[in-house]
Amino acid sequence: MSDGGAGQDLPAGFGLRPYRGGEDHAAMAAVRLGCAERDRVDARSVLEGLPTAAEIAEASAGLEEPSENQVLVLLDGVVVGYSTIRWWQERDGTWLYLHRGHLLPEHRGQGIGSAMLRWAEERIRRLVELHGTARTAVMGANATVSEPDATALLRASGYRRVFSLVELELGDLRQVPEPGGGLLAGIRTGPIGTSHYRAAWKTVVDSYADTDFAQGWPFQDFVDTADPACWRAAWNGQDMVGVALCSVRRHDPTVGEVEELSVRADHRRLGIGRALLLDGLRSLREQGATTARLFTGTANPHRSYDLYESVGFRRQNEYVRYRRSLA
Repeated sequence: MSDGGAGQDLPAGFGLRPYRGGEDHAAMAAVRLGCAERDRVDARSVLEGLPTAAEIAEASAGLEEPSENQVLVLLDGVVVGYSTIRWWQERDGTWLYLHRGHLLPEHRGQGIGSAMLRWAEERIRRLVELHGTARTAVMGANATVSEPDATALLRASGYRRVFSLVELELGDLRQVPEPGGGLLAGIRTGPIGTSHYRAAWKTVVDSYADTDFAQGWPFQDFVDTADPACWRAAWNGQDMVGVALCSVRRHDPTVGEVEELSVRADHRRLGIGRALLLDGLRSLREQGATTARLFTGTANPHRSYDLYESVGFRRQNEYVRYRRSLA
């Protein structure tokens, strides 16, 4: 792989090279750990925590052509940073090419981050050409509000903030409130079986119908990643009207995640979301989780914060998505 010229402007001793697989995972994990204090990384985050070498290996295996779409920064042969590119199509047809870079703090401010950014942008332009997506493609990048260096670099490079997600934590699942009062007559909650998968998937997808920047979620992807032990749904008669999709984190079974909480528009403000959330949290506790995490958009129009905070969730960090055109 060529670095597209991005490495030519690096200080003496620094260079870029392609990702090589197993030999790199421990070094990449060390970079993440070395960034933690400066960037105030939330180690238990379900959005972006401190991955182990095994988790980095798993994420890399899920990339398309990882040796082409991950690059490592070396100083005298030692890995001090890396960048990753992935992409997907959003519901409105936009193709988002997302890059994310990590660089040890002691090497920032020397133009290395800018070189990593140039490599990512040049690679994205090549991918867009190969994919034939130029008409709808945009470049994106993430940075938390606690990462001043990454935020400053992106803003100086013409990226604009388009939305953000806030992660919340319920610190002790033993304190999950018991249900308070019943649901309206005819509404019941219960587990989700395989025969309910399509209805559950449609309930979630429909809830994002008017949401900007939402990633597409094909039904087969839903089926392939299904983990229904802690899933709960609400029905009004035979119609599914809400779902809570919760799961225990594979790499840390003490942490549960509320991945989706969706209630059909015509059944909101009836206590269904709260009942489903509490059912899901109790299921996580029964599966051995001691804490729970979730994230939600800061522009969420349904006052989700009020619900989450009412059962004990507290804000942890904010994750910002930036974009710029390919022009």
